[in-house]
Amino acid sequence: MGQSIEVEATVLDDVALFNTDRALTGQDGASFSSADELDGSDFPAELAHRLFSEVPAIDHVFVASNQVVVRRPHGWDDHVVDTASRVISDFFLFY
Repeated sequence: MGQSIEVEATVLDDVALFNTDRALTGQDGASFSSADELDGSDFPAELAHRLFSEVPAIDHVFVASNQVVVRRPHGWDDHVVDTASRVISDFFLFY
């Protein structure tokens, strides 16, 4: 088992910024588009894969240090923000 990640979400038009209490990458960020084949070989790729699987209509994920930036061209509603926050929050939980 792991610990859940604290997530604070801010939405700016089509982009949602998720600030976490845990570093998810080193200083270099990782960028993924919905067309990328994600192999889950590292933490950012696996997180992007989970977000693309669980959050409808997103087309880009950028993970850098303790931030996850997600673009959703059709905007964000509370349900979608909550879904993305849950995916990030539960990322380090193992059963």
